[in-house]
Amino acid sequence: MEPKLVFDFFNEITQIPRPSKKEGKMIEYLQEVANRLNLKSYTDDFGNVIIYAEPTSGYENADGVIIQGHMDMVCEKIKQLDFDFDKQPIETIVDGDWMRAKGTTLGADDGIGVAMALALVADKTLKHGPIELLFTTDEESGMTGAFGLNPGVLKGKYLINLDSEDEGEFFIGCAGGQTTNAVFDFKTMPLEQGFIPLKIEIDKMKGGHSGDDINKNRANAIKVLARFLYDIWKKYDVRLIDLSGGKLHNAIPRFAEAVIAVPMQCKEDIRVDFNVFAAAVQNEFHVQETDSEFRLSSVEESNIEYIQNDVAKNVVFSLQAVHNGVLEMNQDIKGLVETSSNLASVKINGNQIIILASQRSSIESALDNVSNIVAAVFEMAGAEVSFSDKYPGWQPDTNTIILKASVEAYEKLFNKKPVVRAIHAGLECGLFSTKYPNVEMISFGPTLRDVHTPDERLLIPTVDMAWKLLIEILENLK
Repeated sequence: MEPKLVFDFFNEITQIPRPSKKEGKMIEYLQEVANRLNLKSYTDDFGNVIIYAEPTSGYENADGVIIQGHMDMVCEKIKQLDFDFDKQPIETIVDGDWMRAKGTTLGADDGIGVAMALALVADKTLKHGPIELLFTTDEESGMTGAFGLNPGVLKGKYLINLDSEDEGEFFIGCAGGQTTNAVFDFKTMPLEQGFIPLKIEIDKMKGGHSGDDINKNRANAIKVLARFLYDIWKKYDVRLIDLSGGKLHNAIPRFAEAVIAVPMQCKEDIRVDFNVFAAAVQNEFHVQETDSEFRLSSVEESNIEYIQNDVAKNVVFSLQAVHNGVLEMNQDIKGLVETSSNLASVKINGNQIIILASQRSSIESALDNVSNIVAAVFEMAGAEVSFSDKYPGWQPDTNTIILKASVEAYEKLFNKKPVVRAIHAGLECGLFSTKYPNVEMISFGPTLRDVHTPDERLLIPTVDMAWKLLIEILENLK
């Protein structure tokens, strides 16, 4: 596969466990690569690694360029696969023009960007000015590295972010976001005689990136489960025993499950209701969710305790009521989502039910509004609500040298115009723009699909296109 040097680095990266907040081995690898290439490097207190490359002959007076990507990856797998992201390497598969992983996320977000950056300074035949490779930590779960990066550390005039997923598109703006956390405290009660426990599973939804894919009408497994629980709560005497779904704030949930108990005489009625419900939902999403699975099974356990009824009802009703999906479209840029919310995860920890939802918007006041809409639902239901992980958006600027040089390079190489646009997903450029307001930035990369899911795949020929584009831009910036 070409470019060979890029894919060699990417292969090495796939062998390194690098979940968010656990990038220690990846940091060591980047330091080792710098030593291998006889390049200076610096690691800050947040684990961010900067590798410095001197200008090549004839480019000594060129302005400095920062090439940026993030070390961590989203760790999602198919439910039936036994896989430890803390220890095991990713197993890659080439399927025609696509590369994917065996049952897990591929980690090309943003492993392929990191590989391109490393290949850039490893190839001594390339021409470029001063380069700073910036590799940040924890982009996927909180942007901790970008938050912690100190002003003044970087010297470059331009920044190229290699964390985008559509070849032929240049991104010059992104949404800001934050996370809403709702916590319900509860007590448990012993399950009465005459009740039978049942397990409800919603599985194999398509999922996806909660920014890029929020407008694609994909089902949210938690919302689907909440719909059914709400329906039967109005008809039967239901006990809620367990509830879980989703995993990451920036992924649309692919699975959700609950354990309930109902009077023995209602078991068959519930089963009929569930089959009718499953057929209706599958019909609603017959285009997007072709692989979805709905399962209802008996639970063989004794001495079961259930969540006190008033809290359980409030949880179910609030999950049914809370907004999920697009709230507003951008008024200036056609097709761009402006404001959204993703009901991301629910889990039980001890005697608490913890619900996490993430909100995004390109307008700060709208971000505050949608976060308050979500918070109000949970607050009315009796939850303790807090906000975390707020990060700023990146305001588009179409009048920059880096954009002009990038467009000219693309047209020269491929004889067509690139698309220039903003993105609803969050990019670290928003944080960089607050700390380095005079640095001009752009984001691009090869084509990726279904990121943040086990279906993540990389379109191999576009890697070579992005690689050639990166080289041409650096020459143009002389």
